[in-house]
Amino acid sequence: QVQLVESGGGLVQPGGSLRLSCAASGFIVGFYVRGWYRQAPGKQRELVAVITSGVTGDNTRYADSVKGRFTISGDNAENMLYLQMNSLKLEDTAVYYCNYGGFSGSWGQGTQVTVSS
Repeated sequence: QVQLVESGGGLVQPGGSLRLSCAASGFIVGFYVRGWYRQAPGKQRELVAVITSGVTGDNTRYADSVKGRFTISGDNAENMLYLQMNSLKLEDTAVYYCNYGGFSGSWGQGTQVTVSS
């Protein structure tokens, strides 16, 4: 079992920035795919960013809607996952979830991000 706890959400004005953090604990070995998802009211949960770790290093992939604005990163020594969000837009408002192991893997409880003027 992997336990994931997100933090860093909040209220921000359009154009602002937030940094989400995800602390992982438990049996973490072998989770090579980690990511951030989000779910807005009335919408399905969607992938925001994913980082895949392999023998050649880390590879990242982003949803088209956040490319160039969001950056996913991980600190393997500290079992942390981060999402730096810049130039936030109204449509980025959602609950953001940390994920280890893909859609059928482990999930955090979510952290609310609200972009509003």
